[in-house]
Amino acid sequence: MIDHTMIVSFAESVPDAELNQFLKDIEQLMRDSGQIRSFSAEHHIRVPADEHSPVFAATAIVRFGFADLDALDASFAAPGAEELIRRWQARYPYQVVWANHRPL
Repeated sequence: MIDHTMIVSFAESVPDAELNQFLKDIEQLMRDSGQIRSFSAEHHIRVPADEHSPVFAATAIVRFGFADLDALDASFAAPGAEELIRRWQARYPYQVVWANHRPL
């Protein structure tokens, strides 16, 4: 099992309903791909120190569980992924960093 953990940071404030829809859209896309074994996501809990982050402060954290590296690699080409990214980037620009790791 391999986890793919994404830290998503929107450039501007996103209403909770919109952020929840973004997370649902990602989950549905990845579930439809058949590649993931598990999914979890949460809103980032802001603290004053976030203003001093050397890169960016998170808006949400998303974790996908994959059976193996092949499934993780295939997920990057999931049907509809590019369209989902373009659609959400046009509405609310965001940045993402990720880490691939064994389950914590």
